[in-house]
Amino acid sequence: MISNEISRTADRVTLLILTKGSILLRGNPRFAGKRQRERPDAPISRFPLIHPLTPLRASTSVSAFMRKPLLLLSLVLALAAPAVPTASASLIYRAGEGWSAEDEDAGTAEKSASEQLHKAQAFETGGDAKKAVGAYRTLIRKWPTSGVASECQFKIAQLLEEGHELDRAFDAYGKYISTYPQGAQFDKAVESQYKIAVAFLNGEKRTVFGVKTFSSMERAQKMFEEIVKNAPFSKWAALSQFNIGQAQEKQGDDTAALAAYQIVVDKYNGEDVAADALYQTGYIYLKLTKKGSNDQGSRTKAREAFEDYLMRYPQSEKAAQVKENLATLSGTDVKQTLGVAQFYERTKNYKAAAIYYNAVISTAADSPEGEIAKKRLDGMKKSVGEDNLRAGPERAETGAKVKERRKLQSQVDTAARPDYAGPPAPVVPDEVAPAKPKLRTAGDADAGPLPPAPEPSLPSR
Repeated sequence: MISNEISRTADRVTLLILTKGSILLRGNPRFAGKRQRERPDAPISRFPLIHPLTPLRASTSVSAFMRKPLLLLSLVLALAAPAVPTASASLIYRAGEGWSAEDEDAGTAEKSASEQLHKAQAFETGGDAKKAVGAYRTLIRKWPTSGVASECQFKIAQLLEEGHELDRAFDAYGKYISTYPQGAQFDKAVESQYKIAVAFLNGEKRTVFGVKTFSSMERAQKMFEEIVKNAPFSKWAALSQFNIGQAQEKQGDDTAALAAYQIVVDKYNGEDVAADALYQTGYIYLKLTKKGSNDQGSRTKAREAFEDYLMRYPQSEKAAQVKENLATLSGTDVKQTLGVAQFYERTKNYKAAAIYYNAVISTAADSPEGEIAKKRLDGMKKSVGEDNLRAGPERAETGAKVKERRKLQSQVDTAARPDYAGPPAPVVPDEVAPAKPKLRTAGDADAGPLPPAPEPSLPSR
C-alpha cells in the first residue's frame, strides 16, 4: 500500500508514526543509528524502531536535534497509556495542499470544488469520517472562496466532534466562527464550542496523538475565553464568562475567579447567571474566612455579597442557603468579638473588655457566647467595680452633685415644653460656656495709638 502511494505521488513524505507506546520516524535514514542502517529490524533496547522506508526530498527535512525530544515523548506516552491499542497516524505533505494525517488522506484533489464536495460527501455517507474530513479540508485549501467552503469547515468540526476528538473539534468550530462570521451555522458553531468547553470543565481529558492524557482546567478556561472574545453578544457569552470563573476557581486562583464573576455581575446583570456569579463571590469570601486568617475584610465582603444577593433575588432557590451563610458569618463575628473581650480581660484592660462583652450581648444575647459574656461582665463588676468599667475618662457622679444635676435637668426639661410661660431655664453647671477673652478698650493705657516713628537722617558726603 505504501509503495502504491509513493509511486502515485512523488512528493509525498511521511514523517511520524505513532504506535503503541512508541514513535517511528519514517523517511530519513540518517535518523537511524549504525545498527539500524545495517539491520533495520533490529530493536534498540526499549526505544522505538526507526525504519528508513521512504527517502525524503532535499527540500523536505527535519532537524536532527528533534531526535531526543521525540524519543522522550515516546517514553512519556508509553508510560501514560500502556494499554492503548496499536494505532498509526502518519503526517502527509502534498504540494499545494499542505500537511494532513495519513488516515485523513483522501487522495489527490478533484478538478473542481463540486467534484471534491461530492467526493467528501461520498466518504461521509460510506462511514469513512476521517477521509471525509481530509476531503473537506482539501476543498477548503484548493477553493477557499467557494460558496461551499463554509459548509465544509462546519462539516469538519461536526465529524471531529462525532468522533469524540473534542479538542480538534473546538478549534475547527473556532475556525468557522472566525473565518465565516456571517455564516448560516454561526450560532450552532458557538453552541457546539460551549458544549465542548463544558465537557473539559467537567474533566474531559486532552488527546495527544490519539491518546487520552489528562484533564486541563487551563484548556477549559481558554476555550471559554475564546467564546467570549469571538461571540460577545451570543447567548453563550454570559455563561462562558461565568465558567471562566469556575475554571479559575478549580485551579485555585480565587482572585482571578472573583474578577471573572464581577464581570458577569456588571456586564450581564440582566442574565440569570448573574445571580450565580454574585453567590459565588460571597461563597469565595466565605471560604477565605474559614482558612484561619481571621480576615475581617473577607467577612465584610462576604456579608455584603450575600446581603446584596437577598436584596436582588429574594425569591431565588439559593435564598435559604444565603441566609444560612449569613448566620454562619454572624456566629463567626460573635465568637471573634468574644475572643477579643477575653483578651482584654486577661490583660486587665477592663473598660475595653466590657465594651466587647456588651457587643456580644447586644448581638447574640441568647447564644452560648452571649451567656459567657454576661457571666464575665458580672464577674468584672464584682471584682473591679462598675465605675472602673465605664467608658470615658470621668467617673460616675454620686451624692449631692448627682441630686443637684437631676434637679437642674428637670427644670431644663420643663422649660423646653411648648406651653411653658415661666422664667428661663437655669444652666447646668457643666454646660457653662468658658469665659471669653477680655478685649482691650480705649481706657486701657496700652490701647492708644503708637507714636510716630522718627525719620532717619539723610546720608552725608
